[in-house]
Parts: sequence; structure tokens; C-alpha cells
Amino acid sequence: MPEIQNPNQQGPGGGGSGMDMRTTLAFFGLFLLVFFGLQYYRSKKAPEPTPAQQSQSAQQQQSAPAASPVAATTDSSAAAASVAASGESTTTVENELYKITFTNRGAQVKSWILKKYTDDSGKPLDLVNQPAAAKFGYPLSLFAYDGGVRSRLNNGLYVASATGTLSAPNTLSFDYSAGGLTVHKSFSFDSSYVIHASVKVTDNGAPVTAMLAWPAGFGDQTTLPQYAGGMLDTSQGGKDDQVAFKKVVGGDTLRGPFDWAGVSDLYFSAIFLPDSPPDATVVSLSNTLQIPKNAKKPDPNQTEGASVLGAAIGSGAGTIDTRLFVGPKSLDVLGSVHAVSGPNLEKVVSFGWWGIISKPLFYLLRFFHDHVVSNWGWAILLLTVLLNIAMLPTRIKMMQSSLKMQRIQPEMDAIKAKYAKFKATDPRKQDMQQEIFALQKREGVNMFGGCVPMLIQWPLLFGFYRMLSNVIELRHAHWLWLPDLASPDPWHILPVFVIVSMFLTQYFTPSPGVDPAQQKMMAFTMPAVFGFMMWNFGSGLSLYWACSNFIGVAQQMIMNRTGMGREIREIAQKRAQKQRGKVINARR
Repeated sequence: MPEIQNPNQQGPGGGGSGMDMRTTLAFFGLFLLVFFGLQYYRSKKAPEPTPAQQSQSAQQQQSAPAASPVAATTDSSAAAASVAASGESTTTVENELYKITFTNRGAQVKSWILKKYTDDSGKPLDLVNQPAAAKFGYPLSLFAYDGGVRSRLNNGLYVASATGTLSAPNTLSFDYSAGGLTVHKSFSFDSSYVIHASVKVTDNGAPVTAMLAWPAGFGDQTTLPQYAGGMLDTSQGGKDDQVAFKKVVGGDTLRGPFDWAGVSDLYFSAIFLPDSPPDATVVSLSNTLQIPKNAKKPDPNQTEGASVLGAAIGSGAGTIDTRLFVGPKSLDVLGSVHAVSGPNLEKVVSFGWWGIISKPLFYLLRFFHDHVVSNWGWAILLLTVLLNIAMLPTRIKMMQSSLKMQRIQPEMDAIKAKYAKFKATDPRKQDMQQEIFALQKREGVNMFGGCVPMLIQWPLLFGFYRMLSNVIELRHAHWLWLPDLASPDPWHILPVFVIVSMFLTQYFTPSPGVDPAQQKMMAFTMPAVFGFMMWNFGSGLSLYWACSNFIGVAQQMIMNRTGMGREIREIAQKRAQKQRGKVINARR
């Protein structure tokens, strides 16, 4: 066997063997030096990778197992696209006027409290109608034509940019993404009743038609008459329109342009003011809610259906940018809010055709309240006295016209008797009319003289009625025993005063040309009718009506003592005696 030698052992020829090993090691070391030198040289000369290449390399390094890199990248992208909160949370935003509580479930409002107003129990007023909102949707929820999409939009747990309590001015945003549906909602707040909202909804990158909604009436609506005060308010090209609750069609799409659009009840409103009026689209919402017939003592077995109105606004682009006014229907407040296209919100207060009279009357009433008396009840009485003094000349004019007519009444009766034998279709009846007109002209009597003063009085009365029925300032305003001038008198004292005052008016006002039996019937019928009407009207209106009637009675009693009044009474007595004589003769 050949002998195996130790490489470290020097035997015969051992010096040559050691030289060969050192030569081999030197050669190997030189090779390594050259190899690493070339690598270093190439690293210096090679171009630096771009940021995109670095990012791509990093993503590849962070990907899941190398065995399936494409599948792993897809799974990672899907996880990144899903945005949702792990639980429900709330965020409260407040300023001096409101306190709004958002929930991240649907990124909608659960409570919208107006700090300067109270409900019927004296607590701060929450404008969210809780029973209706629980069924039909909360404020700032999203409306979509597809019920499934609508449910996903309003039940997802959004990620809020902040929780807890925020003070305005401030911003708040919510984000949500699941199953390809992506939603971003952001809101900004300032010191006014107006907030700004921006909403964008996409489905796998494509825009989704979703609308920002105020869907379920207002929190001050508890009785059927309060729900009946709901209406849909819109303004297009400066022309406003108010649709009563009975005429609102739920789910109806209204095409723009819109200066503003929304809903309101008698005292509060929620009005959208789109950033781009030409692109705005509005959907009217109307649902029926079963409410107790007696709100103070609710009985589940005694309910009635009430119409709950709402509105939603959007655009064809799938994005929403709009301001939203939520607050009182106060003329000063509404007048300070302007649409992008110009018009303010004053016309949300519905004075109807009588606005030209009602608004000046309100400003005069407010002047008395702010500068003369500090109570709205006394201000109403003061304005009532002023109006009756202003209308006194018309009362005197009516009395003078009535007296002139009564003076020539015997001659008119003689002319009518002369033509009584002719039929109504006989041409000679025209001669009778001409003789009567000639008589009136000769005596200076205008047959419409008694009507002209009424044409002045009645518009003033209706204007006063519309004003008292619509201004929020009378809501929860007290006077003596009345806790709320906008609600009926709880003791029904004022309606009784209205009945008594109207009876006295009929009694003291002479009516020579009216049959005594008819006059007696009117003396009892008219007070009863108006008293019944006032039974459920706001006590502020009853206060005005009763006071005005008593002032009228006092004025009439004074005028009855004048020479003109005595003459009218004498004529009335003569006509009554004559009528009785005719009745006696007829019976014989």
C-alpha cells in the first residue's frame, strides 16, 4: 500500500512540496483579490435604481411565499382596500348654537340639539325625530335607489378622523371601504347654523349615485297638526316653491338647477345649498309614521298615521358638495344665509300671499317687543291697539255710508214696489236699476262705500293672522296665564272672550237694513263659529282677536252716542216697527 504522509511532515524532497503549497495559496489569494476588486469597480460604475424600482423591489421582498407571488400580492391589495372600524363610536361637534352627535355607524347624526330652543318639556330641543329616524333614516345618512346599497352605506362602521368632543370651527371625516364599495364623507363646521358636507361614493372605482339626506322630519313634531305643518321647500332660479305634505310624492326625483332645497315644519328647517346648483338633483322623501293620538298619554292601541317628510340631494357625478342649514325659521337667521346663486332663505317662512303685509307687521311687533315692552303678549296687545286706532276712520266711513244708504232706503223701496209686478227677465227691470242708480248719485251715496273700508281691514286681519301663525318668536313665549302663545289656551279663556266680544259687537253695531230675525240669528251664530275656530288656534291669535273685538265694541259704543249713531238707531227702530206691522197684517 502506498504510504500516506502527513502534509506537514518534511520527508525526502519535502522542501519542494512546501514551495508548491505556498505558490497555490498565493495564487488563490490573488484570485480572490482580483475578483472582489472587479465587484467593487462594477458597483461604483452601475446606475442607481429609481424610487419606483426600489419600491417594487421592497414589495417583492415583503410579499408572501415565493411559491405564489401573484396570489400573495392580490391578497395584500384586497386587505389594504378594506377600511372599517372595529367597533361603534361617537363624535360630538358643538358651538354656541348646536351640539351635533355623530355615530361612525353610517357616518350619520344621532342627535342634533339646538341650544337656544327647548322642547315641550323644557329640555334642549333635539331636531332629530328619534321614532321616525329609527325607521326611515338619520340625518346625513345616504340615500340610494338600490335598497341593498343604501343598507351597506348606512350600516357600515366608518373610520372617523376623530372621536370625543370637537369645538367648532373644525372638520370631521369618515371613511369606509368593503367589497369594492368605497365611501368618503367629510364635514366642516363654523360658528353659524350652516355646515358643509362633501361625499364621494364609488363601487370598484366607478361613481355611485348616492345622495345626502335629511330623511325623517324634525324632533319638535309630536302631534298630527305639527306633522301636517311639514313641507318641501325649493328655490329654482330665484323662484321659491313650497309643497304641502299632502302633495309630496315619496321617491320622486326632481331635476335642477336648485338654489336650495330641503324640508321644514312650522318652526324649523333643514335646507341644502349645493355648491353647484346646475348639477343638483333632489329626491323627495315621504313616509307614514304611526303616532299616539294623545302625545301626553300615549296608548299603543290608539294611534294615527302622520306624514314624515324628508329630502336628499346629490349630483350626476357621484360626488356631493353642499352646505346644509339646520336651524330655526327666524327671518333674521334665514336672511343671513345665501345660496351660491344669490337668493337667501327668508322665503322658507311661509306667509303666503299676505307676506307683503305680514312681514312689516312682524317687524313692527318685534320693535315693540325689543324697545317698548319685553313680553310678546303685551307687544301683541300694543300692536292691536295701534291697528284699531289706524282702522277707526274706516269704521266711521262705513257708518256714514250705512247712514246715507238708510236715509234713501224708503225711496228705494218705493221704486222697487213700482216694478214689483214685472218678472226678473222683463226689460223694464233695467229701468228700475237705472232709477236706483240715479237716486244714489243724486244723494251722494256709493253702493260700494261700505265695502271699501272692509277691503282695507280684512287684508290687514289676514296678514296679522299669517304673521302670528308662522313666526318662531311666539313659540314658548308666555303671557300671564298662557305658557305658549303659539299653542291653544290651555284654560280656553281667550276663546270664551272671543265669543263674548263678538256677541257684543253684533249687539252694539246697528244694522238698519237687516231683518231683525236674521240679525238675531247672526248675533249668536257668528260668535259660536269663531269661538269654535279659536278653540284650537294659537293663543297669540286669540289674544289679538279678542282684544280687537273689545276695542271695536268700545269704539262702536262711543259712535252710537253721536248724532249719526242716534239717527241710525231711529231708522232701525222705524224699520223694525214697519216689519212687525207687515207681519201682523200678513197674519190677519
